[in-house]
Amino acid sequence: MKLKLFQVDAFSQVPFHGNPAAVVPLDSWLPDEVMQNIALENNLAETAYFVPNGNGYDLRWFTPTIEMDLCGHATLASGFALFEILGTDQSILRFQTKSGELTVEKDGDKYVLDFPSRPGVAAEAPAGLIEAIGAEPKEILKSRDYMLVYDTEDEIKAIKPNFEALSKIDAHAVIVTAKGDNSDFVSRFFAPDVGVPEDPVTGSAHCTLIPYWAEKLGKNELFARQVSSRGGELFCERRGDRVKIAGHAALYLKGEIYIEEARSDAAAS
Repeated sequence: MKLKLFQVDAFSQVPFHGNPAAVVPLDSWLPDEVMQNIALENNLAETAYFVPNGNGYDLRWFTPTIEMDLCGHATLASGFALFEILGTDQSILRFQTKSGELTVEKDGDKYVLDFPSRPGVAAEAPAGLIEAIGAEPKEILKSRDYMLVYDTEDEIKAIKPNFEALSKIDAHAVIVTAKGDNSDFVSRFFAPDVGVPEDPVTGSAHCTLIPYWAEKLGKNELFARQVSSRGGELFCERRGDRVKIAGHAALYLKGEIYIEEARSDAAAS
């Protein structure tokens, strides 16, 4: 069996920046084990798979070790693949996912994600978290992920987590954030427990970052940077219980995956 594969750098206008995601279009679902093995073989933060469903697509995301409940950059990459490579005639792409319906719409040279808002609430850090991050925050919040708030962009850039220690803490992932020097806010994202020590640019983290910074800065439209080594730019908007996350994308690779026949016509639960 041959499968198409596209590798797209999301939240960047050029390759080698932003967050690389693999996109694998399917006619029907493969067994979960096969999709997980492909994601492990790709060894990227996310591999996205989508299947047509009559009103859009069903979409799933896999890290090298687990299936995710929500992923921004691989959703943007999937939208890019459909708009720019596969030639969809839809103006708004509708994806059914574990986090409900998500959409991708083209706006000039950007791709706009419509995602659920996930505001954080004040929380205590689990034992060992601050020590693993190596810098004391001024505020701690929790949604799906822990979010640690600092004073300056330089503090965020200087953080050097102990990933071995961080992987042993009961936390899906950790966001660190501060007000930006040349942006409204900056962030980084660490998730060693799910096979992603540092994610270059994390759309799903902005489901928590956007409502926080919109409230702090008193405005709904925000420009954000993720200050990982690859870096990325996100154009954000708070809209009630939803957030808009827009960015660019660049194609890096077109290829084919060769695997033994293992297709299952039944969608995985």
